[in-house]
Amino acid sequence: MKDVTATAEPQKDKKRARGRPASTASVGPDLILRNARKSFGKRGFEATSVREIARDSGVDAALVAHHFGSKETLWLAVVEQIADQMAPMVDATLALRTAPLDAKARVEMAVARFIDEVFGDPDVGIFFSTAATEEGERLNVLIERLVRPYHDALVPIFADAARQDALKVKDAELMFFMLLNAISKTVAYSHLMLAFSSLPQHEKKFKRMVLETALGMLF
Repeated sequence: MKDVTATAEPQKDKKRARGRPASTASVGPDLILRNARKSFGKRGFEATSVREIARDSGVDAALVAHHFGSKETLWLAVVEQIADQMAPMVDATLALRTAPLDAKARVEMAVARFIDEVFGDPDVGIFFSTAATEEGERLNVLIERLVRPYHDALVPIFADAARQDALKVKDAELMFFMLLNAISKTVAYSHLMLAFSSLPQHEKKFKRMVLETALGMLF
């Protein structure tokens, strides 16, 4: 896939127009991508405009276009940013298959690593939940860049544990989607849980309870 995150050297600001932020040079592509991730996650691709993303980033829409071109390539760049962010987790999960651990311990470590990732950046879960409703090429990109690499790393670990009767659930594919969606959505939409429980206000306890509950579903 073409590297849509490549950027040109920012142009020097000329005399700024009324209402324009004093400096856009300090706002880099990474920040724009993170704000785009939030916007796409909240409103979806069709309902999100580049102008809104620029406003949230405190820059002109022209700067967003300068870095990323169209809204489509901006969305693709968000996916690539998330894929890069997930890569260490995917690599660590792949390495677990050959680690000197029993099947149960591999599952425990893989789930704990995923929960660390989710708590580290809940916006990814919100973006993914919204983007998963896409159709056509964007859905294909989401599957190939974000879902399949992690699926191919984690499902064999579940399958190995299931074959050794270390898991309650026998279908590794079903477990992959049920467990990961449950964890990511519970954390990403924890503000809904606040209507019923204060647990999300205590991050360390919340994280520990999510892990214990997830493992309780597995073993």
